[in-house]
Order: sequence, then C-alpha cells, then structure tokens
Amino acid sequence: MSKNENSKHTSKRGRGPMGGGPMDMKMEKPKDFKGTMKKLLTYIKPFIPQIIIVFIFAIGSVIVGIRGPKILGDAITKLYEGLVGKATGGSIDFDFIGATLIKLLVLYGASSLFSFIGGFIMSGVAQKISYNLRKEISEKINRLPLRYFDKLTHGEVLSRVTNDVDTVSQTLNQSLFQMITSFTTLIGVLVMMLTISWLMTLVAVMIIPMSIIFIGIIVKQSQKYFKTQQESLGQVNGHIEEIFSGHNIMKAFNGEKKAVEVFDGINNTLHKSAWKSQFLSGMMFPIMGFIGNIGYVLVTILGGWLTIKGTIKVGDIVSFIQYVRNFQQPIGQAAQVANILQSTAAASERVFAFLGEDEETKDVENPASTANVTGEVEFKKVHFGYNPENIVINDFSARIKPGQRVAIVGPTGAGKTTIVKLLMRFYDLNSGDIFIDGINSMDFRRNDLRDMFGMVLQDTWLFNGTIMENIRYGRLNATDEEVKQAAKAAHAHHFIKTQPDGYNMVLNEEASNVSQGQKQLLTIARAILSDPKILILDEATSSVDTRTEVLIQKAMDNLMKNRTSFIIAHRLSTIRDADLILVMKNGDIVEQGTHMELLAAEGFYASLYNSQFEEAEAS
Repeated sequence: MSKNENSKHTSKRGRGPMGGGPMDMKMEKPKDFKGTMKKLLTYIKPFIPQIIIVFIFAIGSVIVGIRGPKILGDAITKLYEGLVGKATGGSIDFDFIGATLIKLLVLYGASSLFSFIGGFIMSGVAQKISYNLRKEISEKINRLPLRYFDKLTHGEVLSRVTNDVDTVSQTLNQSLFQMITSFTTLIGVLVMMLTISWLMTLVAVMIIPMSIIFIGIIVKQSQKYFKTQQESLGQVNGHIEEIFSGHNIMKAFNGEKKAVEVFDGINNTLHKSAWKSQFLSGMMFPIMGFIGNIGYVLVTILGGWLTIKGTIKVGDIVSFIQYVRNFQQPIGQAAQVANILQSTAAASERVFAFLGEDEETKDVENPASTANVTGEVEFKKVHFGYNPENIVINDFSARIKPGQRVAIVGPTGAGKTTIVKLLMRFYDLNSGDIFIDGINSMDFRRNDLRDMFGMVLQDTWLFNGTIMENIRYGRLNATDEEVKQAAKAAHAHHFIKTQPDGYNMVLNEEASNVSQGQKQLLTIARAILSDPKILILDEATSSVDTRTEVLIQKAMDNLMKNRTSFIIAHRLSTIRDADLILVMKNGDIVEQGTHMELLAAEGFYASLYNSQFEEAEAS
C-alpha cells in the first residue's frame, strides 16, 4: 500500500456505540456556555467589518420599516375623519391616502432590500467561518496521534465535520442577523411607541418580565437535551459507519437483528433528547403569543379609553397595536435565538474539544537527512504499550543489516504489527530507541521517515478512482509510463489490460469490481512505484488462491530486491528464505536466526512451524 498507509489498532473496531451501548451514556453536566461562546467569537472576530456593514443595513431596514405603522395610522385617522366629516358635508382626502399608500410601498420595499443585502453578507460570513472550522478540523485530524482514533469511531469524528459545524453555520447564518434586527427593532419600536403614548407604552412593557421568566425556565430545561442530542447524533453516525463498513460480515453472521437492536437503542436516546429539546424550543412562540395577547387586550382597552378622552387619535391606536406586535416579535425571536444558542454551544463545545486534543509531538527543528539511507535498522531496548498499564513490547532489541529480509513471527497478540507501527512512528515509544542507519528515528521528520517506507498490508486499501490513479497514489508525480512499468513489475499489467478501459477503469466503492488477489497486486504496484528504502509486508498472500499467491509472491520478490524488508508472517512456510527470523512471544524476542537454524534449535519457532505443518497435513 501507500507509504503513509496503516491499519488501526485492533481494539478500535467494535468500539463506540457498540461498546457500552446507549444505556451506558451518562447525562453530562451543563456545558461552559460562556467559555464556548467566547472561543466562537475568536472565529467571528476577523469578520467584524462585514458584521458592522450587516449591522448598518439591519438598522437601515428597521428605521425605514419602523415608520410604516405610524404613517398607516395617519392614513386611517384621515379616513376616519373623512367619514365623520361626511355627515357635515365634508369629504375623504383620497389623494392623501393614495400618496400614503405609495409611500408605504416604497418604505417596505426599501426595508426588504436592506434586509436582503444584510442577509446576503451574513450568509457569506457564516459559510466562511464554517469553511475555516472544517479546514481546521481536517488539518487537526492529520496532527492527531493514532491513540486518539483508537478510542473513537470514524462516525464520531465525521459528526464533528458535518453535524456540529453545520449547526454552528446555521446559527451564524440565521440567528446572528436575527439578533441584530431584533435588537434594533426593539429599540426603534420602543421609541415610536413613546411618541404615541407613554402610558400605553408602560402597560405594553410591563409584560416583558413575565416573558423573561418563561424564557429562562425553558432555556434551562432544554439545555441538557440539546447537549445529549448532539452526542447521540455522533453515536448514530458512528454506529452506521461501523455497520456499513462491515456489512458483509454482519450479514454472514446473521447479525442484522443485533445491529438493529443496538441502533434502536441509540436512536431511542436520540429521539428522546431531540423531541424534548425541540418540544421545549417549540413552546417559545405559543407562550410568547399568549403573553402578547394579554398585552393586546390591555393596550386596546387603554387606547379606547384615551381616544374617548381625546388624548390620542383613532389611527394612533391602530399604529400602537401594530407596534406592540412588532415589539413582541423580537422578544419571541430573542427567546428562540437563546434556545438555538444552547444547541450551538453544544456543537461548538464538541468542535473545540476536538481541536483542543493533544497532538503528536512536534518534529525536530533540524531534522536528519534521508538522502543516503541504506536501510540499516536497529531496535534498542524498546518498550511500548497502547495503554501505560498494558505494555505489549518488552525490552525489544534487534539489528537488521541493509537489504536483509527480516521475518517477524509469533502467535496472535505477540506484538508483530506493533513493531512496524513503531518503526514508522505511528506511536511514540514508552522507552528505548529505534535507529535507521545509526540515526535515531526521532531525529527525522515524520513525513521524511515515512517516505522511506512502503507498505503492503493484508487488508488492501483502494479508493474510488481509476486503476491508474490508485497506483499513482504511491508517487503522485509519476508519469503514466512509470505507473505501467510498476504494474508490470507487480505482475498486474496483464489483468489490467483485460479490464474494461484498462488503466482508466474506475474502481467502485470497496473496489468490489476486482478480486482480492487483483487488489493486492495493485497495492504492490503502488509500493513498487513509491520506490521505498524499507518495505513492510503484512502477510499479503493470506486471503488469495494458490495461483494468485504465486503471482503475488513473484511481485513481492521484485519489490524486495535490494531493499530492507520486514515481513509479518502468519504462515511460516512463506518465510523460509528470510535472512533473519525474529520470533516474538508476549512482546519479547525469544528466538532469532534463519529458518534452518531455528528448526535445529527445536525451540518455540520449531513448535509453531511443526504445528502448522501438521494442520496442513491433516487438511
């Protein structure tokens, strides 16, 4: 496979939602709302000029639109006076009313235009912030150590990039502009109400404390459900990713029922938290509507009384009632925004927690050069454990000469694959050192170190693209002719030419339109193209037929020429010609030597080899 390719630590698969199950999920304490929003503001800060422009257009929209009810009230007053005056021979001033209607049309049109421009700018800001967040997450993924991904499913990581960032984006796009317009509308309407009647304004404002109390109660209750909703959504994604990536295995073992049961459990948790959060959120407007209606009743009664006394005009009552409606609307919107912000804080907190994870240790400032590396490798008193309490490699020491073929054998769990992961610095050592050409591997940059390696694993990895693109992944600047030469050396050229479109045939998802053996030949061609100094082969022939195995073995022989090669062997019959065999047991090298030397010693290797030979004879 590609030089940067690796397989995950085996304890990871099957984790996540399928680990403890949804019933083990605890309801977390309320988030640090203030701290999270403060971090989010650092992402908004670069766009302050655009937001100021949005603020100006929002104010313009409100100022222009806020005059509408008062002008409409004047027209109604004029109409009322005309109707009353008819009894005494007067007439209705239709010219004034017509001019007023045109004026209103222009005002409301201008208000909508300003609102549209502000919304357009705000959408651009929101999407740019989302872009920056996704970019940071993508870059962060590449800087995180593999230890982090051992405790998370792919779906949970994906949830940060999709669901959580989308939640933040929607809030910024919709709620931020709404907050600005709501605030300016509230101030503008209050001023206009005071110009009509301070007494009616006082009555209308008296209902605000009641609104605030209800808003506070609802927000407090909904906060924890929004947090759980975001977490459950990540678990659902993780479970779906896990099941569909192993869909064939799940069906082969009749695991559909179990998979559905686990999904139902997680989905049930998501359903409960989602409907509670959405229900509480949806209560905002009905409650605000009820409180608003109380205000309308009080204002209407007081307005009628003031009209009878001759304090205000008929049209002013209509205008004031409209202003009361406009006054209630931003309060309701503020309540809704407050609820949305809880969901945003939950999503933002998860994103920032991900971005705040400990990264791989930084590369050295003055890295060693890999230009003249010959492939000499030395392990010196290496100790390592995926968890500090569980050391899997104990005092491992070995020296490999340039160009040697080194086989690493041992029972499952002996630490064979872990050794090559340490060699490529996918994990850092607990103690000890690994040297390449006498240079400590810590003195190389990670990218330079991994450029020296090529990997062919038992689990092939091909992406959705042409055969040419998949092989070229080993060296992206390779020409088409170099790709074909690598395919010929890997004995893959013949089968490629028989495929529809040849090298331009597109491999579908999971590369199911080629056989397992053909996949392996393509990954070997990719490794040949990368021209590595050191090879890592993880039993590349274990899952193919005998005829294809011969082809793969020939391809690997071409690949291993004049290169230091580490062969992780499960079938001992495939490593008889190795220059050195390291026999591992419980993280230690218990024996080392050639195949014949180890058989003659009649130790652990001999017992492993004979047991496999007996199994083969029995079958």
